[in-house]
Amino acid sequence: MISTRPLIFPEYFTSNTQYTDKLLMPLPSPTPVPSMTWCLPGCPTNLLAAPGLETPPLAMRGGERMGRERVSSFNHVPVMLEEVIHYLEPGPGKTVLDSTLGGAGHAAKILQAGAALIGLDQDPNALSHAEEKLEQYGDAAVLKQLNFSEMLNVGREICPEGVDGILMDLGVSSHQLDCADRGFSLRARGPLDMRMNPCAEVDAAEVVNEWDESELARIFWELGEERKSRAVAGAIVRRRAIKPFGDTLDLADCVSRIVGRRGRIHPATRVFQALRMTVNREMECLEAALESAPALLKPGGRIVVITFHSLEDRMVKRFFKSRSQPEIDRPEWPAAQSNPDFCMNRVTRRPVISGPDEVKVNPRARSAKLRVAEKRKAGNS
Repeated sequence: MISTRPLIFPEYFTSNTQYTDKLLMPLPSPTPVPSMTWCLPGCPTNLLAAPGLETPPLAMRGGERMGRERVSSFNHVPVMLEEVIHYLEPGPGKTVLDSTLGGAGHAAKILQAGAALIGLDQDPNALSHAEEKLEQYGDAAVLKQLNFSEMLNVGREICPEGVDGILMDLGVSSHQLDCADRGFSLRARGPLDMRMNPCAEVDAAEVVNEWDESELARIFWELGEERKSRAVAGAIVRRRAIKPFGDTLDLADCVSRIVGRRGRIHPATRVFQALRMTVNREMECLEAALESAPALLKPGGRIVVITFHSLEDRMVKRFFKSRSQPEIDRPEWPAAQSNPDFCMNRVTRRPVISGPDEVKVNPRARSAKLRVAEKRKAGNS
């Protein structure tokens, strides 16, 4: 490893575990993947498993439907669509794993190029929409209801020889943001839910109404980067002692009175981001998914990751760097040593961002950053 500091900082999880044991428990120490069929010789890629995230697999055709209902309207505009296709280079004879299927905009374009697709999403509504949208491609698309942190096993099961590309489009889909009933929206009244997987145990209402003040301040600061995290946490605790928070607008109004409006961004945006990331364990899942990627990719295969805030982008940047440097060095060493995790090359040194034309059509693309890395071929430096 380039650094001894883990990708997820221990301080995220070490304080006040009374409320976080079942949700924000630390991932187990990285352990070598038993069979590295697709890694380069000597590449000891580690795999992290995010406990408690297992979801029932759901194939696009066949099997039980798990009680999911069809979604008649699912609005989603894929971010940086042309850039994703440019870097993944899908085509006949290739298989691409879209690990965050969402509205299936990227997936449809991948299939149109002639590639086979493995699509994963933990949201049953998103998966139902994708099923309808991609039905015309028949057996070329296999969809399963899974969190992307679980992609290693399903990827090996469906495509034992490995995949040619992996896409991770992180964050919340346009449909989830626009659907008040999901609890993500700041501008429409809805339940304090925020679960991407409706079967998950913890929702935002439990965090807001039951976690203690220090824990709330911690997640608002660490995951939301909210400068007034302590003041917001204190206001929430004082208010809920009178009446528990019941919906999104109720919480947004409380936070707004403390934070105040700065520009066009809603004052409660950072707090809502922290709650969503906590409920869905997004940083843990991202780390587990990144650790899985080298083992799934064929030599020469690429991983494309789209992030929407600095915490995610920092983790992706650090991971790509740790896997793409031939040598590592530390002050206490007499000389640099070979990097045992060296198995990738960075395709993009700097993040790719959305152009002004795309941002004008899709304002949510403004904060998107795209990074790409490629699995090394044997003998290549």
